[in-house]
Amino acid sequence: MATNLALDDRLIEEARRSGGHRTKKEAVTRALEEYVRRRKQLTILADFGTVDFDSDYDYKAERKRKRR
Repeated sequence: MATNLALDDRLIEEARRSGGHRTKKEAVTRALEEYVRRRKQLTILADFGTVDFDSDYDYKAERKRKRR
């Protein structure tokens, strides 16, 4: 899918060099992957402490339990 974007040439070139990428496209793709990964991490962090913890839960017993 072709997309035209007005990007800061200085910034994209710095990203390309610092990441060791051969092309602008490769630098942008890596940056977007990193951005998405980071946003997912932030979502997980936001949920931290909101899940109830059952101190009596026995994961070993749960593994041995027969499933149908």
